[in-house]
Amino acid sequence: MQYMLLLHHDDTPFAAASPEDQEKMSAPYMAYNEALIKAGAMVSGERLRGASSATTVRVRDGKTEVLDGPFATTKEQLGGFYIIEAPDLDAALGWAARCPSANYGIVEVRPIWPTR
Repeated sequence: MQYMLLLHHDDTPFAAASPEDQEKMSAPYMAYNEALIKAGAMVSGERLRGASSATTVRVRDGKTEVLDGPFATTKEQLGGFYIIEAPDLDAALGWAARCPSANYGIVEVRPIWPTR
């Protein structure tokens, strides 16, 4: 079964870091990516640009509204995601606990509802 791991954390420390420090901060994610790949659990995953680059679209009473910024204004923003293959929820939760974002933010785990 496939699960999405949604990585929520404060993105300001990374944005304020020097390129060298950003590289150091990214190293645990590179190791995590390799572990997922080696285990055959990686389906896909991407880092997202900062929440300040988000645009929100909604339609109310037939009128489209376009707003600058993320849907929710919180300290912890959606910073990226992984789609993983896991035999069950317990295995997916195990991968979520190993994700570096779990150490300073949260990792939300959701089963994917297949559309095909």
